[in-house]
Amino acid sequence: MKILFLAATMALLAGCASTSPPGMPGDPVLSTSSAPVPALTPVFPSGPLSPIDPAQATSRTVVTLQPPADLWARIRSGFAMPNLQSELVTDREQWYASRPDYIQRMTERSSKYLFHIVEELERRNMPTELALLPYIESAFNPQAVSTAKAAGMWQFMPATGKYFDLKQNAFRDDRRDVLASTRAALDYLQKLHGMFGDWHLALAAYNWGEGSVGRAIAKNQKLGLGTSYLDLRMPDETRLYVPKLQAVKNIVANPQAFQTDLPLIENHPYFQQVRITRDIDVALAARLADVEIADFKALNPSAHRPVIIAAGTPHILLPWDNAKIFQRNFEAYTQGQYASWTAWTAPSTLSVGDAARRVGMSEADLRGINNIPPRMLIKAGSTLLVPRGAKIDDDVAVHIADNAQMAFAPEIVTRRSTVKARKGETVGSIARRYGLSAASVADWNNVKATAAFKPGQHVVVFLPVKASGARKPSAHSNIKAVRRNPGKTVIKSKKR
Repeated sequence: MKILFLAATMALLAGCASTSPPGMPGDPVLSTSSAPVPALTPVFPSGPLSPIDPAQATSRTVVTLQPPADLWARIRSGFAMPNLQSELVTDREQWYASRPDYIQRMTERSSKYLFHIVEELERRNMPTELALLPYIESAFNPQAVSTAKAAGMWQFMPATGKYFDLKQNAFRDDRRDVLASTRAALDYLQKLHGMFGDWHLALAAYNWGEGSVGRAIAKNQKLGLGTSYLDLRMPDETRLYVPKLQAVKNIVANPQAFQTDLPLIENHPYFQQVRITRDIDVALAARLADVEIADFKALNPSAHRPVIIAAGTPHILLPWDNAKIFQRNFEAYTQGQYASWTAWTAPSTLSVGDAARRVGMSEADLRGINNIPPRMLIKAGSTLLVPRGAKIDDDVAVHIADNAQMAFAPEIVTRRSTVKARKGETVGSIARRYGLSAASVADWNNVKATAAFKPGQHVVVFLPVKASGARKPSAHSNIKAVRRNPGKTVIKSKKR
């Protein structure tokens, strides 16, 4: 049953609704704009209530006493952005409608996340068509990475993500996190709407950058041209951005008109947050929750390493019915440590082989688990994931979990060379001439660091490939270049 209320009476209902737990499905949405609903004095009808017609029943002045069972209906009821009408919208409608399999995959993938996004939009009084934006950004794939290095279902660039407090370190990337990225995306969209006062321009800025949109508006103003979305000159990707969203909105609003079937997404939470108190392997967490590993990763996409560090990621998301299963199994787990991995900080700049020997791993395994590129040194202070020994009981500390980074330096390739010592030449003078340490020169020639060489004596040095090729020894020197090859050395002589 539906009852027609005056706007002021609706405000009274909003106050009554606040006695329910926040975020419950079916909370009435009483505003179609992003502005806060003003507090009004309730006004009660003086006469008898009258029947309402179908047009009134579908208007926004009617509050449904029963929440919709279908989340799509809830999304439709919150549409509040002006519709964009252009040939580009029609073109995108046809593109999506001609690909039913693609729409099916996208919408089924979105079913894990849509309820939470809609809840957040309604809480902020934002248009619910913004819940469809990840269809355009990433097809609702939280692991999506663009060629420009934007990541997650909301496609945050690294710098923009950091601005909105999305941590990106060796253990997690919050641009992929369902809750954190949604919060940041809506914060950003609200900021852009406040700057431009128009949702279409805000969306253009989300795609193109606020500075670019601002300059395009200023240019049109200077030329006496319009400053709406359709008036601005912009890159093709941005020009198509809002038409794509409008096309998806139109299909969701009336799927039958496009011969499209939307999968049922029920109007209730798909997941809930569960606190973790210990570092835990991703595989073990999924097993304790009785969840397939792929489904676990879909809800926790920021956990891109094989272990979840509790100090940095104190909560995980689990399907609603699996949360209690996890908590019960977590507390009853007695088969040893929860985590088989931990963090190790390189004390100095090391080769991958040296680091592997220190932590008891093969070089190939250390490279693989930490994504170390070839021909790179691990710089001092880098945090690597390494096996957690049986004697290590402490979890990773907070300051490491929040700030762990990996940095690399190009591996220096050297050649074994010999030079002829000049008159009065010493270990120190040879070292200074080639930018080497005296200790290294002494070690290579099996002499003391204070030793002197006889004129014409051959002195062994190891020089960087570029340096050995770029240096021009004096006319008194005769260098023999030798490629370093452990086990066997082949000498090639070259007189200069």
